[in-house]
Amino acid sequence: MKLPKNPLAQTVVQLCKAKAIKHIIISPGSRNAPLTVGFTNQSYFKCYSIVDERCAAFFALGIAQQLQEPVALVCTSGSALLNYYPAIAEAFYSNIPLVVLSADRPKHLVDIGDGQTINQDAVFANHILFSANLNEDEQQANEDAINKALDSAINNAGPVHLNIPFSEPLYDRIDAFSVFPKPVEATTTVETIEDLSDYCSLWNNAKRKLVLVGVNTPNTIEQKYLELLATDESVIVFTETISNLHHNNFFPSIDKIIAPLNQDDFKQLQPEIVLTFGGMVVSKKIKAFLRDYQPKHHWHIDAKKANDTFFCLSKHFKYSVNHFFESFFKNYQSLQSNYQSYWQEIKQTRAERHKTYLNTLPYSDLKVFNSILETVPDDCILQLGNSSAVRYSQLFDVNKTLKVFCNRGTSGIDGSTSTAIGAATVSKSQTVFITGDLSFFYDSNALWNNYMPNSFRIIVINNGGGGIFRILPGHKNTDNFDTYFETKHQLSAKQLCEMYGLEYIMAKNQEEIQSEMSSFYIVTSQPKLLEIFTPREVNDEVLLNYFKNI
Repeated sequence: MKLPKNPLAQTVVQLCKAKAIKHIIISPGSRNAPLTVGFTNQSYFKCYSIVDERCAAFFALGIAQQLQEPVALVCTSGSALLNYYPAIAEAFYSNIPLVVLSADRPKHLVDIGDGQTINQDAVFANHILFSANLNEDEQQANEDAINKALDSAINNAGPVHLNIPFSEPLYDRIDAFSVFPKPVEATTTVETIEDLSDYCSLWNNAKRKLVLVGVNTPNTIEQKYLELLATDESVIVFTETISNLHHNNFFPSIDKIIAPLNQDDFKQLQPEIVLTFGGMVVSKKIKAFLRDYQPKHHWHIDAKKANDTFFCLSKHFKYSVNHFFESFFKNYQSLQSNYQSYWQEIKQTRAERHKTYLNTLPYSDLKVFNSILETVPDDCILQLGNSSAVRYSQLFDVNKTLKVFCNRGTSGIDGSTSTAIGAATVSKSQTVFITGDLSFFYDSNALWNNYMPNSFRIIVINNGGGGIFRILPGHKNTDNFDTYFETKHQLSAKQLCEMYGLEYIMAKNQEEIQSEMSSFYIVTSQPKLLEIFTPREVNDEVLLNYFKNI
């Protein structure tokens, strides 16, 4: 076993191992050679080589998303580090642990005109849990900073950054460690719940309570608490596709419920209390409704932060959801009310009209999403691209056995494919990725990846441009709409698949989709990509008419 001679690199590698950080994503470079040598020459670490740093960071995010544990990123100096930023921001807002280990030149070579050198200290300042600029001559200070960074990523679920200067020579090796850093055990705090009696009293006496769940990791909320909420006549539970919560009494497909409502209907729906948990909410319609028809109380449950999304946040319960419910439900009393039953009838009506409208649809994005979502096999990991893919999926009752993910921390299109591939790499279940054309082509370097499992499946809905912009009010009347908003194009994924070794399949109508889907998910010797071409100019009218018809 050969180890880096550099003591600082030895320190970083040993402390990562001590903190059980196993997955290391390395982008090739020279200045990061001491770290690369250290990680790749120890069998404990699972190392990956991803050339494009932006793709590497989202790939790491996908792994961390699935494993719920920190993943390390290693890059060289200069602009390489800046390419991590989109994924760092996504990890910050989505509570996903990433450890950025950026190599740098020594301090005396920064800002003197040396090549491949920028000021790397605290470059992620607004979107990082912890950052430190290490120093080759301060062993104890380095150990303290590394321990703090790794513990923060582990315990606070988010990105951290260690900027690490390395003097030349960079490639010298030795046979045994020359430094022996001490891992410090992080102090853990036990959650103590405050007196909730006043809040319980308000809850128990409110006849209209709305629970809204945003992004939520599958299988994290105890079913007994969901059952209590679902069977309370005074409670409506709104969920989204990426909430990963299911009950027959819940209300998925939020937009399907509220899009056709008038002012009187909104007043009927207006809750006294809104209780939220989970991450970001996709539905713009529910956000607009709760801003215009504010509840008396908005409470949010999250151990870290609460967003005042509806401009009426009155209480942040800084606890894990299960711990909060464990205490809150000790004094829970269900209340007789027609709130849920009234809206259950509307939900049933919407479902019937939804089905009727789909049966009359021309070939379009909406019809294609209906067909695709019916075919995804049970127990798959379903990764959704931003932004049209996740929004269309919200309109359907997605298979309850699926675990659904999407990068909704920042809602960017830039790394959806890389994230899905990272997730597929470590998942025991088959991963299916559904994306729009712009998101896919934007992140096409994601396919420059040697770790895609053969079971991985990509479905690209190619409508020839950013179709989501046609749905937004006013944009179609804007000058140069096709060029600067919709981004009209005639690109195809076929050549990319040939270059990167994916099996390519194409469909241009409903019959071809049904034919290809019959064998699409069967595991073969290559990952597969199905590109479905849809008409560019009918999708907006189909979707807008959908909301009118339901």
